[in-house]
Amino acid sequence: MEIWVDMKAKVAIIGVGNCASALVQGVYYYKSFNQDEAIGLTRYSLGGLKPHDIEFVAAFDVDENKVGKDLSDAIYEKPNNTIRISDVPRLGVRVERGPVMDGVGKYMTDVIRVSDKDPVNVSSVIVDSGTEIVVNYVPVGSLEATSFYAEQALKAGVAFINAMPVFIASNPIWQSKFAEAGLPVAGDDVMSQIGATVLHKTLIKLLVDRGVKIDETYQLNIGGDTDFLNMQEEGRLEDKRESKTSAVRAMVPYQVPTRIGPSDFVGFLQNEKICYIWTRGRYFGNAPVTMDVKLSVIDAPNSAGVMIDAIRGTKVAMTRGIKGPLVSLSAYCFKHPPVQMPFDEAKMAFMDFIEGKRDR
Repeated sequence: MEIWVDMKAKVAIIGVGNCASALVQGVYYYKSFNQDEAIGLTRYSLGGLKPHDIEFVAAFDVDENKVGKDLSDAIYEKPNNTIRISDVPRLGVRVERGPVMDGVGKYMTDVIRVSDKDPVNVSSVIVDSGTEIVVNYVPVGSLEATSFYAEQALKAGVAFINAMPVFIASNPIWQSKFAEAGLPVAGDDVMSQIGATVLHKTLIKLLVDRGVKIDETYQLNIGGDTDFLNMQEEGRLEDKRESKTSAVRAMVPYQVPTRIGPSDFVGFLQNEKICYIWTRGRYFGNAPVTMDVKLSVIDAPNSAGVMIDAIRGTKVAMTRGIKGPLVSLSAYCFKHPPVQMPFDEAKMAFMDFIEGKRDR
């Protein structure tokens, strides 16, 4: 039986970029919908929480276009370039100046002008705002910044959801820190609703299940937002490549030559992401088969529905006093979870967790 949660999930956002914009817009987009009309969500009500039960109470960024502004205005500021799906009312949440650390890569210095305001005491803002769950959206390659915000969540005594490819929820050291603090942690690297990784791993699992011997596969991605511009810096991509590659390789019980990762920045694509998935293998009688797939999506909304599920699932975990890594939630919502699962198994495990049939 589903355990109902009759309360709000109070969220702080780290990094007010395209993904944060789609998440905030999405919460208000679905507010006027009923369960039958709500396209794009696993469930309109998850553990008793509807999308509009997510309340944004704090936000942090370093861009002078966003710092000091209400979150409802900051989500539309450049260099954000995702589509507008709803008009968000004034939230009364000021975007605070966080520390830069390694959050601005070398290709971003001409795009982002760092605010001259002094960084705030992050853990104090989190506590004072009543935050329960921190959602980390710092740019790819921000190892120091992600670690800093994870520590701030621990210091403030709140849950942490890591949407980025820096390994926190899947790292035993961080798992122990959150478990010892009595707090849940979920991640790492959000997996889009119908994105390159979930499509690739599902196709690979299908081929394996149908008896095809996979010889090699690749996945190439291009886009025109700041995420892809930032990822032109190869030194920031080690965890990103590992995150995406491990998700696909986990579907195959043998070694397969694999190349996966961002390929190029094409500015005029804006927040559109295009991926190419190619696989070659052999089936009955050693006959050859080649699969060539192209997927085009608007990137930020593609992750927002998944993050709405992750936030609601984390709130359910908090009401049950669950601490440490959220295994089923992470396997369903993220590319590099503590435990990799095929998508259908992950969804079943996540639903079992929500309904109280599974403890994490």
